[in-house]
Amino acid sequence: MNMSHDHKLIITIIKKGRSEKIIDAAKKAGARGGTIINGRGVGIHEQKKILGIPIEPEKEIILTLIHRDKVDTVLQAIVEAGNLNKPGTGIGFVLDVEKVVGIVCLVEPFLDGKVCQE
Repeated sequence: MNMSHDHKLIITIIKKGRSEKIIDAAKKAGARGGTIINGRGVGIHEQKKILGIPIEPEKEIILTLIHRDKVDTVLQAIVEAGNLNKPGTGIGFVLDVEKVVGIVCLVEPFLDGKVCQE
């Protein structure tokens, strides 16, 4: 079993409907894709109420597994595409990944002499 430990996980939390732009930018910067998870939550710049009832805006959480050598480039692309330097637009952060399995095409770009297909 080949267990890679050369990867990082970029987690980006943004308003619902903006994930396609983020993933496109990440791909152009070297990522192979991302996983989108729907969620809810509110940041300090988003605390809204309607008729006194708190509203929890819908969010999209993007998980981008990336080789550590590409993290800075991909993260910068995400920041720019999502305007994450502006308050209330979202957040992004990077976590260490101890072990990864099931990403043969990311670890070994050629399998049996053929390029891995997505």
